[in-house]
Amino acid sequence: MFENYKVYKTEFAGRPLVIETGKLAQLANAACLVRYGETVVHVAVTASAKPRDGVDFFPLSVDYEEKLYAVGKIPGSYTKREGRPSEKAILTCRVIDRPIRPLFPKDMRNDVAVVCTVMSVDPDCSPEIAALVGTSTALSISDIPWKGPISSVSVGYVDGEFVINPTLEQRKVSQMAVTVASTDSRIAMIEAGANEIPDDVMYEGIMAGHRANQSIISFIKGIQAEIGKEKFSYPSNEPDEEMFTAVRDFAMEDVKAALDTDDKNVRDERLKPVYEKVHEHFDEIYPEQEAKIDECMYKTQKYVVRRWLLDEQKRVDGRGMDEIRPLASEVGLLPRVHGSGLFTRGQTQVLTTVTLGPVSDNQYLDGIDEEETKRYIHHYNMPSYSVGETKPSRGPGRREIGHGALAERALLPVIPPVEEFPYTLRLVSEVLSSNGSTSQGSICGSTLALMDAGVPIKAPVAGISCGLITEGDRWMTMVDIQGLEDFFGDMDFKVGGTHKGITAIQMDLKIDGLTPEMIKEALYKTHKARDYILDEVMLKAIPAPRAELSQYAPKMLSTVIPVDKIREVIGSGGKVIQKICAECEVKIDVEEDGHVFISGLDIEKCNLALDIVHTIVNDPEVGSFYTGKVTRLMDFGAFVEIAPGKEGLVHISRLDVKRTEKVTDVVNVGDIVKVKVIEIDDKGRLNLSRRDALIELDGMVPENTISDAPRRPRREDRPHGDRPRRERRD
Repeated sequence: MFENYKVYKTEFAGRPLVIETGKLAQLANAACLVRYGETVVHVAVTASAKPRDGVDFFPLSVDYEEKLYAVGKIPGSYTKREGRPSEKAILTCRVIDRPIRPLFPKDMRNDVAVVCTVMSVDPDCSPEIAALVGTSTALSISDIPWKGPISSVSVGYVDGEFVINPTLEQRKVSQMAVTVASTDSRIAMIEAGANEIPDDVMYEGIMAGHRANQSIISFIKGIQAEIGKEKFSYPSNEPDEEMFTAVRDFAMEDVKAALDTDDKNVRDERLKPVYEKVHEHFDEIYPEQEAKIDECMYKTQKYVVRRWLLDEQKRVDGRGMDEIRPLASEVGLLPRVHGSGLFTRGQTQVLTTVTLGPVSDNQYLDGIDEEETKRYIHHYNMPSYSVGETKPSRGPGRREIGHGALAERALLPVIPPVEEFPYTLRLVSEVLSSNGSTSQGSICGSTLALMDAGVPIKAPVAGISCGLITEGDRWMTMVDIQGLEDFFGDMDFKVGGTHKGITAIQMDLKIDGLTPEMIKEALYKTHKARDYILDEVMLKAIPAPRAELSQYAPKMLSTVIPVDKIREVIGSGGKVIQKICAECEVKIDVEEDGHVFISGLDIEKCNLALDIVHTIVNDPEVGSFYTGKVTRLMDFGAFVEIAPGKEGLVHISRLDVKRTEKVTDVVNVGDIVKVKVIEIDDKGRLNLSRRDALIELDGMVPENTISDAPRRPRREDRPHGDRPRRERRD
C-alpha cells in the first residue's frame, strides 16, 4: 500500500534522528514525519497551481501547530480543543519563516503553505528544531522551487562549553539559547537570548551551531538526491529588463531628488508626483501593466539607495555609516502609571509603560512547554498612525507578537528574581512613530520605564540594529538603519544588550546568508552603538532605578513558610487567609513550595499581614513582639489576637506606661496594638504586655522614671513616719 515509504536515519547531537516519507499526507506536494528522540513532528508543504492575482509579494504562510495531546494534556478551554496559536507557536512560525523565505524565487507568486504539527514531545529534543529540519526536508524533496536545504540547531552555553541541542536540564542552567539556521555555506538566521554574553563568546557559539548544521544538510541532500521531485515552472512576475531600464532612466533623477531627505513624510510627498509622472508616460506604452510599472519604480528606488551606499558611502539622510540618528530619552511622563519611558531615535518613537502586580497576576501558559507561568510580560503595539496610515486596529499580528517577544527576551536577564522583587511585571510598548528599528526602540523604552518604576534591574539594556548591502563579493554594513535602508537592504541584524554583553539577537535576511566576517562586524558595531546610547542618552535621563516605587504601585512583601504549615495559613475553607486579607486590606498568594506573597497599597498593613503569617507558622516565644487586634475587654485587662486562633491577655497593669484605672481608658475592641509576650504558662496561654512594647519599641518612658519628676521624700522625713506601712496593692 505504501510502496513509496522510505525511512532515513542519522544521529543529531547524540540522539537518533529519523525522517519518514511516502506514508502520510500523500496529497500534499511533499510531507515527512520527523522523529527526534521521542519528539515527533509532521511537516506538509503545498503550493497553489497558479499564481495569486494582484499581489506584489511572495505569499508564503508557515503554521506551527502545538497539539496538547503531544504532552498528555487536555486543553483548558471551554471547548476542550486547541484554539488560536500560543505566543511560543507564533514565534516558532517566525523562526521557520525567516531562513526559508529568502531561498524561494523572488518573482514567484504561487501560494506556498508549510504546516508543522507537533504530535509528540520529548523535553530533551526540541520540537522547534525538528520542525525546521522537517520543513527543509519537505521543501527539498517537493516540486516547489526552493534553493535549500538548510538545517537548524539550538546552541547552549553550560560551564564554559557550547552544547548543541541542549537537554531540558542543560537548558535550565545554560547562559544562552541561540537558534542558528544555515545553508551549506552561510548562516541564514540567528535568534538568541543570553545572559549578558560577551560578543566573542556569542560569535563562537554561532559558528559552533553553523558547523553542527553541516552534517544534517548533507543528510537532507542525500534524501533529496534519492526521492526529490523536479521543481515546477511558474510564470515570473518580474518586469522584463527593457521595461525596467526604460522606467529607471526616465525617473532616475526625480527619484534621487525625492529620496534625498531625512524626513519620511517629505520623502513620501516627493514620490507621489514622480509616480504620477511615470504612469502618465508609461501606461500607454505598457497597457494593463500598471503593477509591473510600480515594480519598476520600486526597483529604481532600490537601485538608487544601493548605489549611494556601495559607490558613494552615502545614506539617504546624510549620516555616516556608523552614525546614529538624533536620540532623546524621557521618563515619568504618565503620573498614574507605575513607570513610563519615552525613547526617540530619529522619526522612530516608542512609549513604554510598566505595571507592577502581585505574583498571582502571572500569565498562565497552556502550551506544550515545561513553562506554565510567565512573570515578566512585554506587549508591543504598532497602530497604523505610526506610519501615517488609516487602517483600523485589529489586535496584534505575528510581527507585533515577535517584536514584543524580542524586547521581552532582551530585558529578562536583568529582571531581579522573584525572591528579591516579588512582583509580576507587564510592559507595554506603544509605537507612536515608526521609521525603522521600533523593536530596538522598545528595548530602550523598556529600560527607561523599568528604572522609572523603581525596579532594581541588574543593568540597563539598549538595542540597536545593523544593516547590510551586498553586491557579488562586495558588502558593507551600516548602524541604525531607518525604514528605507531596511526595505531596500539585505539585512536587519538586531542586537540588545548591556555594557557587559548581549541579551538578545534577531536577524532578518533577504539574501541566502551571512559570512562569518559579516557577523563579526555586525556584533562589533552594535556593541559600540549601544554603549553610546546608554551612556550619552538613556543614563542621562535616569542614571539608576528610583529608590522607591510609585505611590500608586502595590507594596509587596514575601516570605517562605514550611510546606506543612500552608494548611494552617489558609485555614478550613480559606477562612484564615480570607480573614487576614479582609482585616489588613491586602492580597495574599500562597504557592505550593511555601512561598507567600503579600500585596497592598499600605506598607504598614502589608507588614501587619506578614507578622500574622509568621505568628501562625511559628509558635510565639517569650520576648517576641507582635501586632494584634483587641478582641475582648474585661475589668482586669484586654484580650489581644496576635494571629487567627492565637490570643493572649494583656493585664490592666501592663496596658500602658502610666497607671490605668479602666481598660477602656486605653483600648477598645478592634484596636490594633503592639504587644510583647512575657509569659507562656504550662497550658500554653499567652500573657502579653503592651506596656513593655511601648517602652522597648517606641521608646516611651514609664511615669515613675521620668527624670524631672519630684523626688519622693525619704521615710524619715514623712509626717507620721512611725505609722505602720500599708501593704501596697498591685
